Amino acid sequence: MLAVQLAALLGDSDDAGEGAGEALALLDGFDDALVHGLARLADERAGAVAALAAAFAATPLGARLAEAADAVVSGSITQEHLTVLAGGRVALSGAVHDALLASLDTALGRERAEWPTTPGGSGTQPAGNALEGVRSWLRELAITGWRGVDHDLVSAADQVIEALLGAPALRRLAVLLDGFAAELRASCPIGAAEHLPVRRWADLWTRAVLLSQDGVLTGEPGPAATVSGRLLVLGVDVHEHGTAVQFQVHAVLEPADGGRSLLVRTSVTVAKVDTIVGPALWKLPQRHKVLLAALADRRGIEVADMPLLDSGDLVWDDDRAFVSKPADPLATARLCLPGALAPAVPPLDRAPVRIAEPVLVEGYKVTGDGSFDLGGAVVAVDTERLPDCGPLTPKLVAASSACVGLVRWDGGRWTLQPLAVQAKVKRETVVVSTGDWALGPTDPKAAKAEARAADAVAVLRERAGRLLRR
Repeated sequence: MLAVQLAALLGDSDDAGEGAGEALALLDGFDDALVHGLARLADERAGAVAALAAAFAATPLGARLAEAADAVVSGSITQEHLTVLAGGRVALSGAVHDALLASLDTALGRERAEWPTTPGGSGTQPAGNALEGVRSWLRELAITGWRGVDHDLVSAADQVIEALLGAPALRRLAVLLDGFAAELRASCPIGAAEHLPVRRWADLWTRAVLLSQDGVLTGEPGPAATVSGRLLVLGVDVHEHGTAVQFQVHAVLEPADGGRSLLVRTSVTVAKVDTIVGPALWKLPQRHKVLLAALADRRGIEVADMPLLDSGDLVWDDDRAFVSKPADPLATARLCLPGALAPAVPPLDRAPVRIAEPVLVEGYKVTGDGSFDLGGAVVAVDTERLPDCGPLTPKLVAASSACVGLVRWDGGRWTLQPLAVQAKVKRETVVVSTGDWALGPTDPKAAKAEARAADAVAVLRERAGRLLRR
């Protein structure tokens, strides 16, 4: 049944909703202006900035966006003008996100909670000029454009990032800027590059501009509630870059009070160095032993009074959890996904690229290029997102007969990122998940490689301990 629903959605994949194509074209125009720099706007790019503002003419943002666009086109580029334009860009991107997600929810028959309209809590602004430094660096990036970025401009962010890391409330922004600067540094000299990740860098710049506004991070509301019940894991998505890795677990929560099941996520993030890769990554979050054991043994988790944010994110605390009975991810998807309430999406997270909805697909045929033929439509399978720290490989995905995965919108089309599959290996039906190696690899070759890497982790920890003791 789900395959039929997804087939209907994919059949309309070229149409992201009424007006979405025009909205994406406006984003492309503004993003192209960022490529070449707002200080050097040719007539076509100046028109693109004006067109972005004109799209909001009938909205409360219209007057401020028109003023900001006029100022930027005339060469008067203030921080306030850039903030307004970033706000317009994220609003336009959010409208496309909402249209796509509504189409997906309709196809899946999935109900979604509403984002609360009550104002967030108040917070105190961290001391110092950290945020002002962020805004200054982002303004220089926009004026220079991606084509003009050099090592000196990228290095100017180092001191800013270090200041942000010193304030716990600003670490979210610090990690974003650290990753953004690392991508720019790796691409230098950018002026001669043939292809640029234009949409991605514009998304990162926009998000950083808005997160760097006074009070945005420090004024966020606390946990909306505490919940107790049984957590049934669907799979784990691994987000990794050179200095950090995040293990994001997608699951269904069955509340202890008998209420409606909820689609939730829970994440643990740890710092790393770029030499720690593959299965050795699981050595880093060792203090989350309950979560790791549940992933490796495919078991449910009983949670007690664990904070749950309005975004559907459980704030993980190992002391409030214990491992429960076996819970197969495919069985969980079959039995629990259809009736689970999906979480609302936070305003700043409303971007098409951030859509990642768990689904179960069965009864498909694998095509020659690895896509899934659902019997009426074909969905591209994104095996490039498979983490190196787990046993799930493109070969296993190609041999699968059922798959729990994340439906994403990427490059103008719907794709499926596998989290767990059912496949035949040596005539035996097995289930393989991305989190199976959370307590260490079970494959002998991977285990040997992991043992060598684990020695490196131990050495780095010992050296770090000596430095801290000095």
